[in-house]
Formats: sequence, structure tokens, C-alpha cells
Amino acid sequence: MRSAELERKTAETCVKIKLLIDGQGNSQIDTGIGFFDHMLTLLARHSLFDLNISCQGDLEVDGHHSVEDIGITLGSVFKTALGTKDGISRYGSFYVPMDEALAFAALDISNRPFLVYDAGAMAPMIGGYDSELTEEFLRAFAFQAGLTLHIKVFYGVNSHHKTEAIFKALGHALRCATTIDPCIKGVLSTKGVL
Repeated sequence: MRSAELERKTAETCVKIKLLIDGQGNSQIDTGIGFFDHMLTLLARHSLFDLNISCQGDLEVDGHHSVEDIGITLGSVFKTALGTKDGISRYGSFYVPMDEALAFAALDISNRPFLVYDAGAMAPMIGGYDSELTEEFLRAFAFQAGLTLHIKVFYGVNSHHKTEAIFKALGHALRCATTIDPCIKGVLSTKGVL
């Protein structure tokens, strides 16, 4: 079973995450930020990862530290759970329409962290969630997980829909990339290592 768990404490947050890659999309999420809980629940469901996340953060300041630290911790847990990466498909990409919005995620589990994020204009806040934090979460996650990650929102009007499409597309792309292909022996790289 590809799984891992981690507790990360700083002066600003305490994050606990448990991840099972070969799950059924079950989740228990409590970050203190309702909209972000919703997005992480979608991520778990569409990746089919079982995901438990709790965070006690300095929300009296704002959500930045909590969201970024969850991204850091989730990336670390993901990288650990993948282990040697033997047999994984490595690449994943997916389009998700959400009403008037269309988002795309493409990723490579390459151990060469990079983020390209192009989501266009967003409303400053979605409920109690600062929309700028989506990029911060994705960057923290990608860099800790060792992902090359590209996110693009082609169009859309409603910021909730656009953000939801991003998280769903990411979930599906992760599911594709982490799938074990019995035809792949070792890692999918001519270098022999990822």
C-alpha cells in the first residue's frame, strides 16, 4: 500500500496529514477554511486518494500560512508515499469543465519541481478564502512533491467554478500519473531514476 503520514509543526501552524494513494477518494478535511476544505475534499475524491488533513493555523492573521503549510506537508507525504516510483505512469493530464469554466492540469512526477500557473483574473475572496492562495498551495505542493505542474484556466467567469475545476483537474492528473502500469519495469525514464 502506497501510504504515508506526517505531522509538521511551526510557530504558525500544526498540520497533520495521512495519505493513501491507492484509496477510494475518502477524506476527512479540517483546515479551518471552509472553501479550502471543499477544494481538498474534491482533490481527494477525483484522485481517488484517501486523505486526512487537519490544520491548526494562525487564521487570525489570514489563511496564507495554513494553506502554504498544508501544501508543503501534502507534497512531502505524497513523495514519501510514492516510494521508488517503480511502475508509475509518471505523466498525467486532464481537462475539467465546470459550468462556464474550463481548466487543465498537466504534470510530470519528475523530481524537477516547477509550477506554471495561469488562471486569469479571480475575485479577491471566495467565501473566507483568499483566491491568491491557490497558486501558493500548488507551488508548495509541487515543489515538495517533486512535480513539474502546469495549470491553465482557459476561460470562466465564476471564481468558485474556476478554482473547483483546477482542483478537480489536478486530482485526475495525479490519478493518471500515479497509476501502476504493469508494462513499465522500474521507472519510466532513460536515466533509470526519477
